[in-house]
Amino acid sequence: MKEFSKFVGLDVHKETIAVSVAEANGGEVRYVGEIANTEDALDKLVKQLRKGGENLSFCYEAGPCGYGIHRQLTDLGWDCQVVAPSLIPKKAGDRVKTDRRDSLMLARLHRAGELTAVWVPDGAQEALRDLTRAREDMKHLQRQAKQRLLAFLLRHGKRYDGKSNWTLAHYRWMEGVKFDHPVQQIVFQEYIDTVKAMTKRIDALDKQVESAAGESVFWPVIEGLMALRGVNLLTATTIVAEIGDLRRFASAPQLMAYLCVVPSEHSSGGTKSRGGITKTGNGHVRRVLVEAAWTYRHPARKTTVLQKRAEQTSEAVQEIAWKAQTRLCGRYRLFEARGKLKVQACTAIARELAGFIWAIGQALPQPTANA
Repeated sequence: MKEFSKFVGLDVHKETIAVSVAEANGGEVRYVGEIANTEDALDKLVKQLRKGGENLSFCYEAGPCGYGIHRQLTDLGWDCQVVAPSLIPKKAGDRVKTDRRDSLMLARLHRAGELTAVWVPDGAQEALRDLTRAREDMKHLQRQAKQRLLAFLLRHGKRYDGKSNWTLAHYRWMEGVKFDHPVQQIVFQEYIDTVKAMTKRIDALDKQVESAAGESVFWPVIEGLMALRGVNLLTATTIVAEIGDLRRFASAPQLMAYLCVVPSEHSSGGTKSRGGITKTGNGHVRRVLVEAAWTYRHPARKTTVLQKRAEQTSEAVQEIAWKAQTRLCGRYRLFEARGKLKVQACTAIARELAGFIWAIGQALPQPTANA
C-alpha cells in the first residue's frame, strides 16, 4: 500500500476551495486557507504542499463541481478520492457547519480511512452518462407539458372519450377543439406546440443515444444486456453509463447494494425488522430496473424482437437471459399469489434482475475505456 505523508481535505465550491492538511504522523489538523477554484490556484497549492518531497493524498466531496479537480490531480500523479457525502460520519449533536470545519473534517477522516470513495468515470463514459440524463430530463419536461395541456382541457370541460391519450386519434380530436375566446385558443395551441417540441427533442436524443452507444467501448456489454427481457437500448445504455464496468463488483449482492435495491433493516438485540429499499444509491439505474421489471408480470416467452436481440450475443449470455426470464416471471407470479403489492413485487424483481445483469457483465470481456 502506498504511504502518504499528508492528507489534504478540500471543501469545494463554485468559486473557492477551503483547504486543510492532516500530517500522517498524527497531531492536530491544520487549516491552510482558502484558494480560488481554478486550475492555476490548485497547481500552486500542490507545489506549496509538496515541498520537501511530501507524498500527498487529496479528497473532496462529490457534488455539482464534478470530477475536474480529481482529473487534474491524478494527471499530475497525485492520489485523489471523490467521497460520497451521504456516507461521511457526522456527530449527531453538531449544528455548526462552515467551509473551514468541513475541510478540517475531511482531512481528519481521510487520514483515519473513514471516508467512502465513489467511482469516477472517464471522460467518454461521463459524456455518455450526460446524454442519457439529458434524455431523461427532456422526458420529464414532456411529461409536465402533457399534464399542463390535459389540465387546461379539463378546466374548460373538454374531455376525450377515446381509449388512450397521445395517440393519433387523440391529436386529431384536439385539432377540432374550439374555445369561446381567441386568447384561450392561442394558449391551447401553445400547449400543443410545447408537447410536440419536447417530443421532437426526445426523438433527436434517442438517435444520439443509439449512435453514441454503438461507438462506445461498452457496446458489447450494452448489446449483451439487451438480451434480457425489458432491457432495450436506452435502458442498457443508461445502466452502463451510470455503473461503468460491471466486473468491478465482486458479487451480485454487492451490485444490488450499490444500487440500493436491498431492504433497509433496523435490528436490535433479538428483534429484527426489515423495511423498504434504502433508495440511497443511483436513482437513474434503479428507475430503469423497476421499469424493466414490469415486463416480467407476463409469462416467459421468446418474442421475435427479443430473440433477434439475443442472437447478437454469445451462447453464454443467451443462456443467462433465458434463465433470468424463466426465474423472474415465476417469481412475479409467486409474489402475486402471496398477495404482495405490484410495486413491491416489481421492486423485488428489479433486485434479482440486477443480479443477472452482473452475471452478464462477468460473461463478457472487460471493456477498455477510452481516456
